[in-house]
Amino acid sequence: MSVFPKHYGVIVVGAGHAGCEAALAAARLGVSCCLITINLDCIAAMSCNPAIGGLAKGHLVREIDALGGEMARVADATGIQFRQLNTSKGPAVRSSRAQSDMLRYRLSMRKVLENQEGLDLYQAMVGRILARDRRVYGIETTIGEEIHGDTVVVTTGTFLRGLIHIGLNRFPSGRLGDPPSNRLSRSLMDLGFRLGRLKTGTTPRLHIRSINFDGLEVQEGDRNPRPFSHSTKGLTLPQRPCYITYTNKKTHEIIKGGLDRSPLFTGVIEGVGARYCPSIEDKVFRFPDRQRHQIFLEPEGLDTVEIYPNGIPTSLPIDVQWAMVRSIKGLENAEILRPGYAIEYDYADPIQLKPSLETHLIEGLFFAGQINGTSGYEEAAAQGLMAGINAARMVRKEDPIVIDRSQGYIGVLIDDLVTKGTKEPYRMFTSRAEYRLLLREDNADLRLMPLGRNIGLVRDEDWSIFERKRQEISDAMEMIRQIRLHPSPDTDSWLESIGSRPIRQQVSLEDILRRPEVDFKAIAERFTQLKSLSPEVASQLEIETKYSGYVARQEAEVAKFRKWESVRLPYDLDYRAIPGLSNEVKEKLAAQRPDSLGRASRISGITPAAITAIQIYLKKKGLD
Repeated sequence: MSVFPKHYGVIVVGAGHAGCEAALAAARLGVSCCLITINLDCIAAMSCNPAIGGLAKGHLVREIDALGGEMARVADATGIQFRQLNTSKGPAVRSSRAQSDMLRYRLSMRKVLENQEGLDLYQAMVGRILARDRRVYGIETTIGEEIHGDTVVVTTGTFLRGLIHIGLNRFPSGRLGDPPSNRLSRSLMDLGFRLGRLKTGTTPRLHIRSINFDGLEVQEGDRNPRPFSHSTKGLTLPQRPCYITYTNKKTHEIIKGGLDRSPLFTGVIEGVGARYCPSIEDKVFRFPDRQRHQIFLEPEGLDTVEIYPNGIPTSLPIDVQWAMVRSIKGLENAEILRPGYAIEYDYADPIQLKPSLETHLIEGLFFAGQINGTSGYEEAAAQGLMAGINAARMVRKEDPIVIDRSQGYIGVLIDDLVTKGTKEPYRMFTSRAEYRLLLREDNADLRLMPLGRNIGLVRDEDWSIFERKRQEISDAMEMIRQIRLHPSPDTDSWLESIGSRPIRQQVSLEDILRRPEVDFKAIAERFTQLKSLSPEVASQLEIETKYSGYVARQEAEVAKFRKWESVRLPYDLDYRAIPGLSNEVKEKLAAQRPDSLGRASRISGITPAAITAIQIYLKKKGLD
């Protein structure tokens, strides 16, 4: 047995999107960190689709940026198409998405890691978590080397006992071409963790020169693309279009003909897949009345011939994959460069975590990413950032940072995981956030950057940009409140010209902008002093004005929510001593150890009567 010559404050296991954010956060907070990965060449690899963001996921990326994380900056530096989604809907559900150059993303993130002071990279496979008296003290690699540290963050992605399926062929792998991590699963179970089995999948990759794009629908990016990061001054890479095609009746017949050799339909796959992102064979089976399914042909980069056909993830046999692909318009002569496949992997039930993402069982051990049952790069990165922050704060003997549901999508994500757990891959949706009008993508920096600054992750130059923006918004709001309009033929004529009704008494420009039919551009044409506002500030001004009534109602709801959250529950509270609680409720509360009455109320099976019983007990003991 050999011992690594350095002792670290934080050891991060795995260098996917969660691991990268965790390691950078810890090192930037001044805590020595070692990032360990099976293959240094695969740091920040985009194992599935070549994109960052999307519905609700774009919110997470902007929140990561506001807190001082890295994903948004790298996405901006390597994006080859940017689009704002849901633009026809309200601001609460609008989200950003960027096609990424997959190779450039990986290399850019690695460069950031390699140049981060206080962060070491190390190539090894971790076989065991080292713990003594329920306290972590490091890891052991599969070649018998111990690396000691004060805290450990586990971000293993799909590598824990990863098993790939292509038809009825299956083989151990953490990702196609990479070995799985088998011994670490056993180590976690030996420590007492409950592990489950999940499944995800990916599409075959196609050669761009074998595709006939004539007649396919072109999907361009936005004309004036908006970057993810508030600090990005401009997008530098050439922008590329995507193309849209569809499956058809013949495609569906081919798929149905291959179901007898599908690992999904023959019971070979045991792991639970995601309902919201099913394989193409699952979609064809579950929706037999659908005549076609949409496919986005997405470039994987500027310097590669690989195309990602988003919409046909599959684990069908390779011969069926060839026939399926070539039955689709534009893909009649397509060449498959890599087969689609399904992968099963172990995950740990996330109710075994505190809201800080530290485990209940082992002090100083944190989990982040797919090991917690989530799917998606953005969900992983958000968890990695918070786990890295809290691991570093533990080393510095500081209290953990917990973002609640009223502060951000990151709070919704983590709260859902630690209070409800998950039996299938968890994906973020705007519908999961009850205060989504307050948690918009456009105001992520206004909501969370002060917290990121207090934590110590927001750089001076970024904070200066933010303060200028915040002041500009405040000044602009004051300006439209001070500008007064009086009833007159000229005013009425102008209002009529922009499709609005006359005024009968003196009103402010804010009152006019609040009207649904009046947009900012119309008032800026008449009140030209508003033209100097940046697009971001103008957008904030318009949204905050038009939705002020709805915002006020949600803020009142948040006040009620925070009242429950403010009732803290001691970690060592003896739930067995509380009268009126059923044995099931006592077991759940003792296992999950909620930190507040509000979080306890969101645990499945905890009734209002149980919450009342806890309240009465706390008052009697003087703990409320």
